[in-house]
Amino acid sequence: MLKLPLPLSLISILLAPVPISADTVVEEIIARVNNQIITRSDYQHEQQQLKEEAQQQDQAHADQIVTEGQKDVLRGLIDRQLLLEKGKDLCITADTELIKRLDEMRKQMKLESMDDLEKAAEAQGISFEDFKQNMRTEIITQQVIQREVGGRINVSKEEEQNFYNQHKTELERPEQVKLSEILISTEPAGDDQQKIAAAQAKAEDALKQIKAGSSFDEIAKKQSQGPSASQGGDLGYFKRGTLAKQLEDLTFGMKKDQVSDVIRTKQGFVILKVTDHQTAGIPPVSEIESRLQEAVYMQKLQPALREYLKKLREDAFIDIKAGYVDTGASPNQSKPVVTTAAKEASAKELKKRKKIGLF
Repeated sequence: MLKLPLPLSLISILLAPVPISADTVVEEIIARVNNQIITRSDYQHEQQQLKEEAQQQDQAHADQIVTEGQKDVLRGLIDRQLLLEKGKDLCITADTELIKRLDEMRKQMKLESMDDLEKAAEAQGISFEDFKQNMRTEIITQQVIQREVGGRINVSKEEEQNFYNQHKTELERPEQVKLSEILISTEPAGDDQQKIAAAQAKAEDALKQIKAGSSFDEIAKKQSQGPSASQGGDLGYFKRGTLAKQLEDLTFGMKKDQVSDVIRTKQGFVILKVTDHQTAGIPPVSEIESRLQEAVYMQKLQPALREYLKKLREDAFIDIKAGYVDTGASPNQSKPVVTTAAKEASAKELKKRKKIGLF
């Protein structure tokens, strides 16, 4: 029996900004989740994000995707708030993971410091504090789901085999190679033969280190000047017809884990490694076992997660304004009883507060 980690893609509905506490914002409140609020601005921001994601996902069917997703907008906001509160109960702060992810992002962007990362965000019109808060939310919700739901899901060999049998046609694939590269750039050397020779010598030295037993990934991270350097040179998969003929003939003739000689290209000198070489057809179970595990895990996680979130609703006090619907509501959940005096006091307090535009 296997326990699998939660894929990041599963929490995509949880990535938008966090609903704000009642003592920070003055505007129309459409839902209360315990002592937190969800505002109309939160709701509208979520709707806008849904539209943007639908356009990126499938422009031809974007309207249909938006129509289907609209009904669950409030559900997603309530889900997020309940998971954040559960994270607080479990003492999940996300501080260490947040620093780690920000540093990985800094390295990928080849920036010297966190200050540079903050400046890069602000140059694109992004509030760095909001960006960090969104990332913190992602981390906390992911860890809560993994601890409370995902960690309790098991995938058996029989379930893997059943999934394989039912989806064989979908698993069929063309021949393809997965490549990693080390690029020593010759730009903007131009016709400067001395700089070109120096670049070639550097590439030859890198190849010599790899043949002597050094890790290709580590050499790529330290010496490659290509955009994939921070990922150890990983370029992903390529089907036939997607590479230049010279490179296709070379790489499709290589076996898994084989490393090429130094290759001269327009960009500079390149060393390629075939990290996977897949044959055409339906792969055997043994070759794609991890994919089968994840697929079955995903199938089991979604309903389990909804049941968990329904239970969180039953343990919470949720009040929703007329005209709005929580499609994840449980028939057993309670609604808080608010007295007239409490409502008036709340209204007076809200009037005193200054409205802050967050979006």
